[in-house]
Amino acid sequence: MTSFKLFKRDALGIFIFSKRMVFILFGLIAHYRFKILNNTTITGSEHVRKLPKRQVLIVSNHQTYFADVSLILLTFFSIKNGLKDKIGSLFTLLNPQVRIYFVAAMETMKAGILPKLFAYAGGILIKRTWREKGQDIKREVDPNDTKQIGDALRDGWVITFPQGTTRPYAPGRKGTAHIIKQYKPIVLPIVIDGFRRAFDKKGILIKKKGVQISLRVKPPLNINYDDTPEAILQQIMQAIEQSEEFYPPNLKEMQEQDDRVVENINKMIY
Repeated sequence: MTSFKLFKRDALGIFIFSKRMVFILFGLIAHYRFKILNNTTITGSEHVRKLPKRQVLIVSNHQTYFADVSLILLTFFSIKNGLKDKIGSLFTLLNPQVRIYFVAAMETMKAGILPKLFAYAGGILIKRTWREKGQDIKREVDPNDTKQIGDALRDGWVITFPQGTTRPYAPGRKGTAHIIKQYKPIVLPIVIDGFRRAFDKKGILIKKKGVQISLRVKPPLNINYDDTPEAILQQIMQAIEQSEEFYPPNLKEMQEQDDRVVENINKMIY
């Protein structure tokens, strides 16, 4: 029985044992960054406790490439181990939630050793239809990408960032709405903040310590799966507080600064 469990795979074909090892490795780093270096507050754990084991889509705003999903995973591990609204001890990493996945751009996850390793934590690598190698493109959706997300939903929970970019208050992508219409998951919104002040764009380097970082879990959305993709996307964007009514007065300045950072990153990668 032990041997069977050792070689068991998840919906993406990743060995569960390997996935646990990656969770421990990156969990140690995330634990230090969010519990010791910075002040992290978590609210809404009760909404996570009520969720089923499968068919759950977590939607969130996006501020860095890797730090965002790290805290979301760390939060879910803590909740699974009976904690409420706080990051648990390192022992929670020994009992992680392994049937969990996250959607990520293929080019981002293959740019370096750490991203490649992080992909083993449950990365569903998709090809972006609108941007590649720092350039705007137009490409049809790959049916295999959609299938992978559907397989992951049938197996557990999937984390996705509907904007598909870390650019603040960028418009959402209708692909998320199409996934919701096709697979009809429970949709759980999360709002994060403070990552841009604490970390670099990739979420790897530390910019500042002692930052107030927050993760707010909201109640699951009441989705009408027969609505248009546009209506569903608007509902999601409001829930993750990225729709027009949440725009700050200095939005243009924020976006221009973000564009310059992304341009510099693309120059280094490509």
